[in-house]
Amino acid sequence: MARADRLLRLLTAFRVLPQPVTAARLAAETGVSERTLYRDIEALRAGGALIDGAPGLGYVLTEDPALPPQMFTRIEVEALALGLAEVRQMGDPALARGAKAAMAKITATLPERVQRQAIHAVSHSVRFDPRPPAPAHVGLIREASWEERAIDIRYRDLAGRESERRIWPLSIVWFERALMCLAFCTLRQDFRRFHIARMSEVRLTDDSFRPRRVALLRDYVAMVRG
Repeated sequence: MARADRLLRLLTAFRVLPQPVTAARLAAETGVSERTLYRDIEALRAGGALIDGAPGLGYVLTEDPALPPQMFTRIEVEALALGLAEVRQMGDPALARGAKAAMAKITATLPERVQRQAIHAVSHSVRFDPRPPAPAHVGLIREASWEERAIDIRYRDLAGRESERRIWPLSIVWFERALMCLAFCTLRQDFRRFHIARMSEVRLTDDSFRPRRVALLRDYVAMVRG
């Protein structure tokens, strides 16, 4: 098999196989020896492919130089522009910066004609009554959710009673006038929604609940749907 054909087949295997994928599996998929496979992986890396991993650990294709530029329909471009514009008005400075950077990166990968559509989108989002600024600790809650680490909070309920809780943050939910944290409360051993603005203290702990976040979210959705 020609080397170019082998490299193309290897890229295809990376795209379709669950990752990380072992060298043995890649070699079987591409019909080469593992020794040849290692050389082909290095060739792809030299060509610009970002492939993480090593022999014995498995490999992950994290950046594929052979994929074509992003292509969106005109209505998809409008949806992206409108959605990211709305995110920039949600009162969370970190999300606003992320939305601005994401739009710039997306636009940079588009063909010239579609770039112009994105830059001059007809859909806009304007809030004359903007959302209040997000509480300072929303970033810490977001990080705890990403990392699946418990947080300790001091919380004031609707009646003004204060309590201390350890919770597993699962999701941040943006309502029109409230910012909520959906969490599993270790005290009540049940799901709870906490107003983030009523958290006077938030402390990140070393208590990990990985990998239960996705499963707990599925359980919550099933419970809500009854």
